[in-house]
Amino acid sequence: MPPEDLVLASGSATRASMLRAAGLEFDVVMPRVDEGALKDALLAEGAPARDIADALAEMKAARVGPRRPEALTLGCDQVLSCDGRLFSKPATVEDAREQLIALMERTHRLHSAAVIYRGDEPIWRHVSEARLTMGRLSEEWIAGYLARNWESVRHSVGCYQIESEGIRLFTRIEGDHFTILGLPLLPLLSFLSARGTIPS
Repeated sequence: MPPEDLVLASGSATRASMLRAAGLEFDVVMPRVDEGALKDALLAEGAPARDIADALAEMKAARVGPRRPEALTLGCDQVLSCDGRLFSKPATVEDAREQLIALMERTHRLHSAAVIYRGDEPIWRHVSEARLTMGRLSEEWIAGYLARNWESVRHSVGCYQIESEGIRLFTRIEGDHFTILGLPLLPLLSFLSARGTIPS
């Protein structure tokens, strides 16, 4: 069987960068999905954060997969939960400030999900988890941090990027680096290698 094409059903520049850095070739197709509606429905049903991340990733793969039936379509998503509450990307600087205060001195969880469709059928899925503990932050430091980093962290749930100044928010991190960035990359590469999609 000839190697299969890979399609990334995501507009995330970070995920695309991780895949390229790993030497993968792929197309990007942006799925048109209402993530908010699905998330709200699952929350109303009492679904755990892990299942919500998985469902969001599957929705993206399912939307794009039938349009590229000859390829493997990868859908991804990430959910941040803390003390039973789900967090979303901050809409404003004030929203970001409130999120950081809510997460301060607590341990939150990042659930990073990936689902692969072949045509209209799911053939692989994985959800990984990382735990991050924030330290105590002063109001002054938070204000300065957001002033310096708003343009980048406004695209990030939790208002941080650990590959830059956001690492200073934390006193403890447990979990895979790629999970924190939003993609369970090692399990994905293992699957693609075992399937013969990428050489090994």
